[in-house]
Order: sequence, then C-alpha cells, then structure tokens
Amino acid sequence: MFNNKSILITGGTGSFGRHFTKYLLDNYNPRRVIIFSRDEFKQYEMQRDFEFSNKIRFFIGDIRDKDRLMRAFYDVDYIVHAAALKQVVVSEYNPFEAIKTNILGAQNVIEAAIDSKVSKVIALSTDKAANPLNLYGATKLCSDKLFVAGNAYASGRASVFSVVRYGNVLGSRGSVLPLFIDQKKKGKVTITHPDMTRFWITLDDAVKLVVSSFSTMAGGEIYVPKIPSISMSEFVDIICPGVDIDIIGIRPGEKLHEIMISSDDARHTLEFKDHYKIMPEFLSSKPLDIDEGKKLPDNFYYSSDNNPQKLDKQYLLQLVKEYEESLVNANK
Repeated sequence: MFNNKSILITGGTGSFGRHFTKYLLDNYNPRRVIIFSRDEFKQYEMQRDFEFSNKIRFFIGDIRDKDRLMRAFYDVDYIVHAAALKQVVVSEYNPFEAIKTNILGAQNVIEAAIDSKVSKVIALSTDKAANPLNLYGATKLCSDKLFVAGNAYASGRASVFSVVRYGNVLGSRGSVLPLFIDQKKKGKVTITHPDMTRFWITLDDAVKLVVSSFSTMAGGEIYVPKIPSISMSEFVDIICPGVDIDIIGIRPGEKLHEIMISSDDARHTLEFKDHYKIMPEFLSSKPLDIDEGKKLPDNFYYSSDNNPQKLDKQYLLQLVKEYEESLVNANK
C-alpha cells in the first residue's frame, strides 16, 4: 500500500513519527517520507539517525500556517496527523495555544489536504477525547469531529479522513515510564492517585494500528484498539518494587479513569477481533469489512477501570529492560 507513495507526518519528529518512519522504511518502498514539524533541532537529530536513507524529506513548519501546509502537501498521497499540544497541565494553563494548534491546526490540515488532493488522512487522537474533562481532551474531541466531518466537507473529492484513538504510549517522550525509571534512581516515585487507571499501548502496536487503518478506512471511522490497562499503584509496584511512593494528588484536568468509547458512542460502534470502529452517525460510510463487525451490547462502554485486559507484568518488565538498554546505547 505504501510502495511508491509519498507519506507526510505532521509532528514527525515525535516518538510516533520516528517509529512510523522506521517502520515504513523497513517494510515498504515509499517514494518519500516527509517529516513536517516546527523544531529544527529535533529535525537535525532525526536527520542524523536516518542518514542511511535518501527517501526522507524535512519541512520546517507549523500546522497553524496553512500556506506552509499547502506547500508541504504538494504531491502527497497519505498523511498521518500527529502534531498536537499533548500535555494536560500545559493545555490547562495555555488554553489559547492549545486551541490554535489542536483545533485550528486540525482545520488547516483538513483544508490543505482537500485542496492538495491528498488521498488518505489519519489523525491521531487520545482516550482523553472521550467524555473530556480537561482542555486537551476537549480540543482533541473537536479535532476528531473536524476530521470525521472533513469527509462531507470534501464533497466527493479525492480526500478521505479517519481517526485513530489510543491510550498512553509506553516509553514515549513525556510518558510516565521514563519518569518513574528516573525517579527510582533517587529513591522516591511520585503518583497522583493510587487507584488511577490508564490504557497503555506500545509504539509498535500504535504504528501497526495506523498501518492497518489505512488499508480499511472508508472515511469517518474512529479506530479504537483493544489494549490493556493497569492502575498506577500496580504499575509502580512492578517497575519500582520497594521504592517509597509519594502521593501528590490529581493534577488540574486529570481523570481518575479514562474512557475510549462512551456508552453513547457504543450505540454506533462495531467490534472486531483486535479493535473497535466508532462509525460516523451522519455520514454515508461503507467500511470494507463492515460485515465482519458486530454490534456492541446495550450500556457498553470501554473504560480503563472496567477493561478485562490487564497489562502483563512480564511484558512491562521487558519494556523497562528495553528502555534502559536504549538509554545505555544512546550514551555510547
């Protein structure tokens, strides 16, 4: 599917973008992979890490700048929209900035993609967009709705839009795994609430979900993977056994438990073997595999505290080992 195609990733220097780029180069023969982001130093670092490939192009730009997006989207087949302000507390204290990037930036991506005749666009979302409590979640809910509505806005043109929604990414930049490993060395770990639960996904699984979604998307779907969850107290007990724990309290905008599919969304959601699809309510959309999906029972909702799939202890310990080894290799 990606062979001889031009793929652009907004926010491409982030954890997902780097992993997705490597996956494309290892498994396909793309015509080019375009990294669009606003941080020149991160682009410099990524360029050094991928200097073995002549297929990568780097664009400095901000998704708030539609003219720059139009230039970058020229002759692009597929887009993964990963650029966003993602920190909950930062968004609470900088709400105007979060709106400009996460909502107005999303609108710019949609309009530029349509005008540039981009074939397929997938936007990355978050569990915080379902029944949002914080501003970050609210901006991502708006973004999700914009991308779903983008299919109608395209008015039968070439572009189709879908969304992939998942939880916290283990080991990504800004996740608690690196934080806890660093705090463990100092003898004390801070958590906000011992009963707090979160969904978790690996970068590998996040990338594979996006790749598979490109192959089945018809436009308007929100893809939700079946992934494990765990409480923060259990998480700390596994990776930091015997270390003192300091309970610092829930921060502004944080939920005790996260939801990926609300009971209202569940009424128009289809279940598949390893994921769900929240189908658009007001759009005519016919996914390729709709006949294989099954309706969810009444009153179903997918939450981190009612999730039957728990994060495996040995799996988490292996991730910790791999992360610590990556730090050692990076410092060589």
